[in-house]
Amino acid sequence: MNKIKVGVCFALCSLAAPSMAQYMWQEEDGTEKIDLREDIQYGVEMQGSFSKGKTPLWLNANKHGLSSLEKNNAYLRGSLVRPLSADSARRWAVGYGVDVAVPVNYTSHVVVQQAYVEARWLYGVLTAGAKEYPMELKNQSLSSGSQCLGINARPIPQVRLALPEYWTLPFGRGWLQLKGHLAYGMTTDDGWQHDFTKRQTKYCDHMLYHSKAGFLRIGNENAFFPLSIEMGLEMVAQFGGNAYRPIGDSMVQIPTEKNLKGFWHALSATGSDAGEGAYANVAGNQLGSWLMRINYDTDSWKAAIYADHYFEDHSQMFLLDYNGYGEGADWNKKVKRRFFMYSLKDIMLGFELNLKYSRWLKNVVLEYLYTKYQSGPYNHDRTSGIADHIAGTDDYYNHSIYPGWQHWGQVIGNPLYRSPIYNNDGYIDIRNNRFIAYHLGFDGQPTQQLGYRILGTYQKGWGTYSNPFTKKHHNVSFLVEGHYVFPHQWQIKAGYAMDFGSEKMLGHNAGMQITISKRGLLTKRK
Repeated sequence: MNKIKVGVCFALCSLAAPSMAQYMWQEEDGTEKIDLREDIQYGVEMQGSFSKGKTPLWLNANKHGLSSLEKNNAYLRGSLVRPLSADSARRWAVGYGVDVAVPVNYTSHVVVQQAYVEARWLYGVLTAGAKEYPMELKNQSLSSGSQCLGINARPIPQVRLALPEYWTLPFGRGWLQLKGHLAYGMTTDDGWQHDFTKRQTKYCDHMLYHSKAGFLRIGNENAFFPLSIEMGLEMVAQFGGNAYRPIGDSMVQIPTEKNLKGFWHALSATGSDAGEGAYANVAGNQLGSWLMRINYDTDSWKAAIYADHYFEDHSQMFLLDYNGYGEGADWNKKVKRRFFMYSLKDIMLGFELNLKYSRWLKNVVLEYLYTKYQSGPYNHDRTSGIADHIAGTDDYYNHSIYPGWQHWGQVIGNPLYRSPIYNNDGYIDIRNNRFIAYHLGFDGQPTQQLGYRILGTYQKGWGTYSNPFTKKHHNVSFLVEGHYVFPHQWQIKAGYAMDFGSEKMLGHNAGMQITISKRGLLTKRK
């Protein structure tokens, strides 16, 4: 559910303006011709998971959707990638990648995990296709995940214009850096939705996707100042497509915007959905997150605190919403300068510590996640009798027309929101989005070849406002994982994980996962 009426647009401009040296092309000539056959990297990977019950959370989550809940599952994966860094000495750079898996007991018989081409000119990068992107402002292997743009679901094919690395602005004496992106794409899970819903519950074919983000960093590495601040905004939209939902005994198609106006409404967070009438809101499923991180970097250690505040409308985006409508004949007119203020309760808070020269303990992450508030338990749109406009019960990750913030059954954001793939009744919705969670992750590298990772999460869940649990439910999930690197870039990784909790959450699961991989350079520069 969404009520955002204010558009947020990030201009990725001045990509070619001068700044401090961040690429080799600023220091070298780089005039030699690009050879797309050079610097191709290959990867081969085999993985098997063996569980009692379902695959436990931390053997399944935050793997860019390449995972399965089936108690026994496996895949064989191969990739060829030419990274943009192969042309780091040139003003122009070209990259591409193909990453395909053949799985057993997955939702697909073949998974095209990544397939993309991209080009960089100076600082700007244009990418077309499906590619795995990292989370912003969080540890990629120890965090529980981002609430908006996470790493839990399969990549969505898209055309993406980005400033992927911080670019130092030409003013500010080197203390201000900017990065961001703008993208449009289309989801690929039509077949999965058909199989999962049997076309008897809400689903959407050819659903369109939009995302945008902008981040500002305040700090100067060249000034040897240890403190830096990063802050930004991520916003996404699901729109267009052919949406269906049951009305009576029939599946009825809901009108959606597929034209240029729909693309504009997704970008600007304006428009309205079919059937809203006088309560016209915003077109599509709009959501986002405010992100902030404060870093302190010394010679031997660095630490950071960070926050991730999720929102689905004005009530949490600005903690403020208009509430000055008239009464009687003026019930739908804005007659007063009156606003309703909402509390800042729903938030993810994190702490990260990196011990640069430690071996047994290298990185530590602590996180607290609270999502119970959702602007309160009451939602009321103005009427001729009651003028109050209260925008509560936000119902995070769910939407009345679209199948929610998910792709192939996995939530696109933080996996502690219970993914639809856990449902066994054919409904694509998130059943537990009101919860409190505590998360710990740490890793180490005792030797150059041997490393480990440990994750532990405790969660209390209340269900949703529309379908609350009859009582509070609990869940505990943990992972113990180790890896060993052999000569010639061979690696073996083994992990053991368990879930302890109510079936309303994740249930009781235990399992082991073994991964064998080989990386290398297929073609070298002449």
